[in-house]
Amino acid sequence: MIPPSPYARQLDAIPVTRQSVDILGGTTELWSYGPSDTDAVADTMIVMVHGFRGDHHGLEPLVAQFPEYRSVLADLPGFGISTPLDANGALGVRHDIHGYSAWLRELVQRLGIDRTTTRLVVLGHSFGSIIVSAALSEGLEADDVVLVNPIAAPALSGPRGILTRLAVFYYRMGAWLPERPGFAWLRLRLVTRFISITMAKTRDAGLRRWIHNQHDQFFGAFSNRRVVLDAFEASVSNDVSEYASRITPPTLLVASDRDDITPVSAQKRLVEAIPDARLVVLEGVGHLVHYEKPREAAQAIEAFLAEERPAKERA
Repeated sequence: MIPPSPYARQLDAIPVTRQSVDILGGTTELWSYGPSDTDAVADTMIVMVHGFRGDHHGLEPLVAQFPEYRSVLADLPGFGISTPLDANGALGVRHDIHGYSAWLRELVQRLGIDRTTTRLVVLGHSFGSIIVSAALSEGLEADDVVLVNPIAAPALSGPRGILTRLAVFYYRMGAWLPERPGFAWLRLRLVTRFISITMAKTRDAGLRRWIHNQHDQFFGAFSNRRVVLDAFEASVSNDVSEYASRITPPTLLVASDRDDITPVSAQKRLVEAIPDARLVVLEGVGHLVHYEKPREAAQAIEAFLAEERPAKERA
């Protein structure tokens, strides 16, 4: 029996449309939630970027907290049901941080957002925080930025060193094996469950079962071995601190006190490195804020968006 989503009723009440967009040689699948762009109250759009090996489903619990905003979620290229970028063709766009950055900048441009009437908020979770930060440093314009569980320092230097070493071994083994067994190895359900058990901190048994089911369903949804190996390399070779000084919009960091990937000490250093940033640390949760405490994260985001900003002319 599939555990019911704790956020299903909220999400079901929000209108959603799906579309396909051709970007950099691949087809990106995206979902738009909330009021239509002709609705007078829909003056804020949140473009969300999910983390490594997930797809758009992972951030839907956050979307459920924002029925009054327009939210856009896409499956990253090569993950979920989005196809890979044109890595081997004429475009030669790799699935590295620069490729994902170029993809995000093109996606936002293709959304055709009228920034004279619409406030653009860009949100990234985990690996998505690196993609968002790189895109901002390479020309993406936004009014506000939200980074949830940001990778504030090199992921392999996190507080659970043995787990990161196991992850490196796991992906190196996936690269070493021949194509078919390597692809199967990278989708092992046992490994997915181990990761899920390690990351989930909630004591709510029903919520834990649902989180494990989410990972079982979507953690193996990637197009091919090359995509997931390249994305893993990007996720451990880059972090938000590299781009911090070039993140110029007002920025909110939503961190957690039990995050196994980035400690609070690194988040405190990061908030000092970003020109206009503030930090909220949620307690009793780890790297799965979007699953375990989306309401608390949403409250922090709403308070951030309600802050008075100096008057400025939108782009």
